[in-house]
Amino acid sequence: MKKIISSKDAPLAVGPYSQAVENNGTIYISGQLPIDQSTGKIPDNIEQQTEQCLKNISYILKEAGYSLEDVVKTTVLLDDLGNFSDMNKVYAEFFKSEMPARVCYQVVKLPKDAKVEIDAIAVK
Repeated sequence: MKKIISSKDAPLAVGPYSQAVENNGTIYISGQLPIDQSTGKIPDNIEQQTEQCLKNISYILKEAGYSLEDVVKTTVLLDDLGNFSDMNKVYAEFFKSEMPARVCYQVVKLPKDAKVEIDAIAVK
């Protein structure tokens, strides 16, 4: 059965979608922008933005009773693949073992002029 997941610690959806949807032990987390919910601001550099995206994913996972260890797949969208290495360094601080599958794309533009957006799928 489908269940909508929402964390007060992660930013609200910026459109007609849910932060996450859980169904049969799998949670699908919408792309998370690097918005700090407490301030409403986006950090300046790619490292801080990547960290904030992954924190937002963590907040949503926690709300649903999951953790980063349950993540099986992520998608990373970058506005510039030149930031790939710096993003990767921060990403590796969150996923230390049994890394999830991942794809990474460069896109023309992200909402709110973010440098990165990350979505995730986690399974119990």
